[in-house]
Amino acid sequence: MNYKELIGKDAIAQRIAEMGQEISAHYNKVGGDLLVVGLLRGSFIFMADLVRAIDYDHEIDFMTVSSYGNNTTSSGDVKIVMDLNKTIDGKHLLLVEDIVDTGNTFHNVINLLKLRQPASISVATMLNKPSRREKEIPIDFCGFDIPDEFVFGMGLDFEQKLRNLPYIAVKCD
Repeated sequence: MNYKELIGKDAIAQRIAEMGQEISAHYNKVGGDLLVVGLLRGSFIFMADLVRAIDYDHEIDFMTVSSYGNNTTSSGDVKIVMDLNKTIDGKHLLLVEDIVDTGNTFHNVINLLKLRQPASISVATMLNKPSRREKEIPIDFCGFDIPDEFVFGMGLDFEQKLRNLPYIAVKCD
């Protein structure tokens, strides 16, 4: 398969550093306990870079949710594969996602987590694809808006592969 770079690793590193500053400023103003929650698998590389850029004490946890399987488009059927290990009652949550596409996955995850009475829920995503949105999701911290193309690299996969690319790529002919 042939692919090309859409967003380079230097631009990604710069934007993650900026997002870390934005998030730090927000929570330094708000105060309270912060739990950064990564949605696996795609968010793990972005989240690792992001938490190092946040200058505010926080804990981390992970959830595994699935709506894509081995497909290149979301099925809309969201399945929670692994839930949080930590209690979130009264904590500020920062949900970290690799990409917000249709919004169906995040909509369901946010609704589930609201039932557990966190102090607040904020969303940080590396990539936002607004042209595909079916459910409106409040994105508080966004890396890049991207066109309606299937992307991979930086933790996002193409058929469970190519997560290791240090940049965001798209398939080309």
